[in-house]
Amino acid sequence: MSAAGESRRPRRAGRIVGGALAGLLVVVVLIGVVFLAWAHTLFMGERPAALDAWRDDAVEIRSIGPGPADGFMITPSEPSGDGLVFLPGARVDPAAYLWKLSGVAEASGLTIVVPKLALNLAFFDTRPIEAYTAYAPEVSNWYAGGHSLGGVRACQLAGADGAAEAGVVGVILFGSYCANDLSDSGLTALTLAGEFDGLSTPEDIEASAGNLPDDAVTVLLEGVNHASFGDYGPQPGDGTATVDSDTARDEIATAVADALAD
Repeated sequence: MSAAGESRRPRRAGRIVGGALAGLLVVVVLIGVVFLAWAHTLFMGERPAALDAWRDDAVEIRSIGPGPADGFMITPSEPSGDGLVFLPGARVDPAAYLWKLSGVAEASGLTIVVPKLALNLAFFDTRPIEAYTAYAPEVSNWYAGGHSLGGVRACQLAGADGAAEAGVVGVILFGSYCANDLSDSGLTALTLAGEFDGLSTPEDIEASAGNLPDDAVTVLLEGVNHASFGDYGPQPGDGTATVDSDTARDEIATAVADALAD
């Protein structure tokens, strides 16, 4: 083989490798763009329900964070002194929970912080529990909670080093479950399961019950599906609710208040 042929082969191989790397980079960028578009396509809160919450004289709602869309804090007119950090489900607008959580605040006395999460996904938000509890320094005892994927992340926050020092005393899960082991944590644990939840089914919740302390309480809410824990419309893969939003709100608020009163 001539010297010229030998020199062309490395150049050709280099061009092939370079082209492959460029193609791979394009694919990675496209995947990133698609993911970001997906993460920012929210299940938006329904305006009538949110307005009802803002008009509820039993609670005060205010925006938190450096911007008006960074989340909300709900303070009941008769606060118990305890608080709940409530993490939204995947790609769900925090405002979608205002109507249901205002009922919880009124019935239980909990001060509730509902943050907007990084990329609208709980697992991408790496802030510690203190980042949320700082909005209500007057509260000493805190529950970590959330809906769906937000509840899974809340369990991780409750089990993290320093959670007890931050005042975390329990977890409150809406259509969710713990993926990490809190069975020996000594935390109070309440799980609300929707009868017709097609995404976090009662069977899924039961299968993960071993990750919670033995005295954990699970309440099955009749007629409730996954989306009933908020007000953001139907969700793919969910079951069909047989109760309206107001009835679901009453069921949720009563279950939380009764559990915390025991």
